[in-house]
Amino acid sequence: MFTGIVEEMGVVEFCRPVEIPLDAEGPSGVHNYRLRVKARRVLEDLAVADSICVNGACLTVVARDESGFEMDVVPETLRRTNLGVLVKESMVNLERSLSVNGRLGGHVVQGHVDGVGVVVEVRAEGGAQIFRIKAPDELMRYIVEKGFIGLDGISLTVVEVFNSAFTISVIPYTLENTNLQVRETGESVNLEVDILAKYVESLLPYKATGDAGVLD
Repeated sequence: MFTGIVEEMGVVEFCRPVEIPLDAEGPSGVHNYRLRVKARRVLEDLAVADSICVNGACLTVVARDESGFEMDVVPETLRRTNLGVLVKESMVNLERSLSVNGRLGGHVVQGHVDGVGVVVEVRAEGGAQIFRIKAPDELMRYIVEKGFIGLDGISLTVVEVFNSAFTISVIPYTLENTNLQVRETGESVNLEVDILAKYVESLLPYKATGDAGVLD
């Protein structure tokens, strides 16, 4: 489990395909990706087999040394996230899993990315930056004004909700300490909606329909 409070930005050293051996289960020719990230702070107590949140995706450390660590990214993760577009020198948000004596400063983040959104607008508002994010239709029903949203692993509060998009307000500290500082219109971001909303929906005897409560 994570909190959505980014500990540091890592720098991608490589993200390259690794062919599955012919004797492995599944079709030959399918690729995993091996992702290596250069970091400092998260390496303090990071071990092989630990979970780490990379741009909002929970991955398992498979190798590490004094300058960075590596993870395998499987096809399902590539389909669900923006990790497949990472290149050398890309900046990624990093967070180690929550310790039992740690503070839950953000919200409950699983690192299970629900889908990919697109930045459609970035504008200044006072000392903050307003990001407008277009989200997949199937996720919009879980996004509510003043609710939580995980965006590239960052715990953020929703400002406004529209039919197919939402906005967030990013304070200077968050902008300076996450990869939102380099996000531009047209770029993709990983989205994780509030897990509580999905559980509530699954327990209801019927699913509500319609666009009540959203803006045009």
